[in-house]
Amino acid sequence: MEWVVRERPYRLKELDYSYLLEFTTKHHGISHGEKLFLRVPSEFRNELLYNNLVISCLEKGVIRLSLDYMKKMREQGHPISYLIFNRLIILHSSPGSRKMIPKILAQMRADKVVPHVSTYNILMKIEANEHNIDGLVKVFNDMKRFKVEPNEVSFCILATAHAAARLYTVAEAYVEAVEKSCSGDNWSTLDVLIILYGHLGKEKELERTWGIVLELPHVRSKSYMLAIEAYGKIGQLSRAEELWLEMKSIHGLRSTEQFNSMLSVYCKHGLIKKATGNFREMEINGCKANSITFRHLALGCLKANLVEEALKTLEMGKNLTTSNRVKNSTPWLETTLSIIELFAEKGDVVNVEKLFEELAKAKYVRHTFVFNILIKAYVKAKIYSPNLLRRMILGGARPDAETYSLIKLAEQFRP
Repeated sequence: MEWVVRERPYRLKELDYSYLLEFTTKHHGISHGEKLFLRVPSEFRNELLYNNLVISCLEKGVIRLSLDYMKKMREQGHPISYLIFNRLIILHSSPGSRKMIPKILAQMRADKVVPHVSTYNILMKIEANEHNIDGLVKVFNDMKRFKVEPNEVSFCILATAHAAARLYTVAEAYVEAVEKSCSGDNWSTLDVLIILYGHLGKEKELERTWGIVLELPHVRSKSYMLAIEAYGKIGQLSRAEELWLEMKSIHGLRSTEQFNSMLSVYCKHGLIKKATGNFREMEINGCKANSITFRHLALGCLKANLVEEALKTLEMGKNLTTSNRVKNSTPWLETTLSIIELFAEKGDVVNVEKLFEELAKAKYVRHTFVFNILIKAYVKAKIYSPNLLRRMILGGARPDAETYSLIKLAEQFRP
């Protein structure tokens, strides 16, 4: 392409320059992209090229320079793409930067840029990641108010967030919307449906969806893993094992994630001998256990009433590096909550509180059922703690009937 620009064997078009600018900035850096931009004939330095340059800068995380080019676009009367604002929102989606998002949206309105469905999907995903159901619903209502048509991604976000919050009736309604809006055989949507039908305990729908996946030209190892976990959730262990053997014969066992999928099923049901066998097979195959592996094994040990082994296994997992992405993921949080629930039943407040800190950092404690388990631990331990209700409200959860019943039980242990 560089040769074409230099020698000009034919007249380059706007799209040619756009592709070259994108490629140059991505592979050779922003400075090379800027130099190329200045070499482009002025008649082609227009809306498309400016938008591409700004997006390329944002993909490199260079915000200030992007804002400078956006200013030039306004001065020259070039429309700014919604894709630029989408990227800005994503770059400011971390907890420390989120306060900038309202300003970005205000600027979007000032520039008369109409939010795309993908813009609302990004905003909904941010709220879902924060376990903020009220915030999620507010974004969705704004979307409807501005007459932006939701797509299958929108409904997937809504269904998954409500299922994770154990609002199953609402989740089912959104799952129906996913099915209706599903366009073609989109494997990513099918994967989400597999997860959701596992959560909702819908065996027939899960089997039907898995049948559609099997008709795809290529069934990914990831889809097998999700199906194994989904069948495990609804108690279909033999079906999960069938899929495990099928995945093993088609894809081979090359990753820790593959072993973790079957391990999670065994541990969820307290089948520690089978889980141990799976763990040994993992080691024989040269796959290293990670923090997720040990978190599952800790749950399996507790289910089998092997408390000391569970505590040792938890410590082994804590000694390994765990990314924030994993720590904030729903599977990790749900597994951790299952462990907390078992400690709560034993009245082990010390270990409940230790693990509860993880859930608080991930803002998972915004769900009422999570805090109720903490209160239950204090009730089982016959320990009175005066600040439980206050902690719950400050954590963002709303007390319900179960909360007040547990608090009333806890009152009898007041010294």
